[in-house]
Amino acid sequence: MCGCHESGWEVIKFLLESGIGISHFVTLTKEKAKKAKVSGYKSFEDLAKKYSVPVYYAKKYSLTAPEDTAFFRKMKFDLLIQGGWQRLFPSEVLETIKIGAVGVHGSSEFLPKGRGRSPINWSLIEGKKRFIIQYFLIKNGIDDGDIFYYEIFDINDWDDCKTLYYKNSIITKRVLLEWIPKLFVGNVKFRQQKGKPTYYPKRTAEDGLIDWNKNVFEIYNFIRAITKPYPGAFTFLGGKKITIWKAQPFDTRIVYKNAVTGEIVEVFDNGNFIIKCNMGLLLVLNYTGKIFLRGKLNSIRKS
Repeated sequence: MCGCHESGWEVIKFLLESGIGISHFVTLTKEKAKKAKVSGYKSFEDLAKKYSVPVYYAKKYSLTAPEDTAFFRKMKFDLLIQGGWQRLFPSEVLETIKIGAVGVHGSSEFLPKGRGRSPINWSLIEGKKRFIIQYFLIKNGIDDGDIFYYEIFDINDWDDCKTLYYKNSIITKRVLLEWIPKLFVGNVKFRQQKGKPTYYPKRTAEDGLIDWNKNVFEIYNFIRAITKPYPGAFTFLGGKKITIWKAQPFDTRIVYKNAVTGEIVEVFDNGNFIIKCNMGLLLVLNYTGKIFLRGKLNSIRKS
């Protein structure tokens, strides 16, 4: 198992509890995860101790260090499964694994559409209504392996990146429990990906700047797509950074005639506040940063 993400921890815990034996964990130390900017990092040490699983701490997240390659060559694993690993596996590692490495990738479309980075985040940002999780054996390219199974779940109006990880986890637990034994005995049919591929680009913390020129529903999608465990959507008030973790479209009929887009038009006693947006108002329910509770309302602007 290669993993270092909280969503993967849930899956691996379930598999161990269900009797799937894992011979080794390959993971990252907290320090290396921080250096690699892993959002949603979770240590697997507790599971390793409980189930007596040896742990190998990768020298590089990319697994390209000579020590990492040597480890895989020495161990000659049968099957690799993931517990959240946000890097491509190098060919030098893949070629050491007898059956192969199980890849898990989702997007709103069937592969090869929607390959690449941060598909859950992008699907929310784009306002998609479904998510297709696809399971395959990893090749050297980006999410280009032959598919052996897929399943679809809803993206509803109340979902955020956290709840989509929950759904992903629920399905992946069931799929791996069923299909790992099949992979070991070779009772699997694969389907090649066909069509012209598209790719989601990498997202960084700096990409979280809110564009107040977008409409209230687009801004809502943006905020819920990159809330915790990600760095969050942010803006600036009087030159000070405000990170918005939770918000919701509030109303499309109440009008503030003299307000401009991006302006705070109401601040409530509990700290919640309303922002005028295109096509409606946005209610902010959870944030970090300072908001002026009294005096003249301030506009939120890009800095």
